[in-house]
Amino acid sequence: MPLDFDRYRAEIVTQAELLRGHVRGADPTSKVPSCPDWTLGQLLRHIGAGLDWAAEILRTRATAPLADDALRNLEGYRDRAPEPLADAAVEAAHRLADALGEAGPDAEVWTAVPGEGPVFWARRFTHESLIHRADAALTVGAEYVTDPVIAEDALDEWLYLHTLPVMFDFHPQLRELLGPDRTLHFHATDVADAEWVVDLTGELITWRHAHEKSAVAARGSLTDLLLTVYGRRDVGVLDVVGDRDLLDFWLERVSFG
Repeated sequence: MPLDFDRYRAEIVTQAELLRGHVRGADPTSKVPSCPDWTLGQLLRHIGAGLDWAAEILRTRATAPLADDALRNLEGYRDRAPEPLADAAVEAAHRLADALGEAGPDAEVWTAVPGEGPVFWARRFTHESLIHRADAALTVGAEYVTDPVIAEDALDEWLYLHTLPVMFDFHPQLRELLGPDRTLHFHATDVADAEWVVDLTGELITWRHAHEKSAVAARGSLTDLLLTVYGRRDVGVLDVVGDRDLLDFWLERVSFG
């Protein structure tokens, strides 16, 4: 279940402020290892532009997607100083938090998943910010610490999005994952009851919180699980038992940008 709406609003700002702390004094031209086409300057611009894009959707009560060119046209930011870009991201985070508050959780507004409303954007940009903060931390070699409550919800949301039936329409290759005896178990070793099972044995991909014997089990810290599933950390940081090929195949097919 999603967290409290206002918790998400506050967390969007918190993640932006933590991001700013990571990049102070960093080289803007540093390559982002988890987003290899970007420099740090481009990453920071993408983050700030994304927050403002979502804020504008909420502010205007948009009923269709808005142009997102600013998120993607990043060529001019390859060598921009990180401090102003990080400051801009913090300001954008405040604008998004305010726009969410003004809209409230029940307003009618376009969302990437139909019918979700402002709660979708609050949750999505909490975790978008959480993961892109990891990108920045990896780039500059900063320590990356997550709030377990937020990290667990990030994995829940990620699994929810990637198991929506409509994903087969957007990514037909996901059907290649389906097959008998294909189950994956993820177990956070440092947080009580933080376990997930991904089930590929039916006509749809499903997931649940459970402790079950599966074709492959991956154990590690909650942060390592989160970053591995998001493609930000190598699976070698986890303790894997069982069908490693299945785990690798699944991670390849469901990679998240």
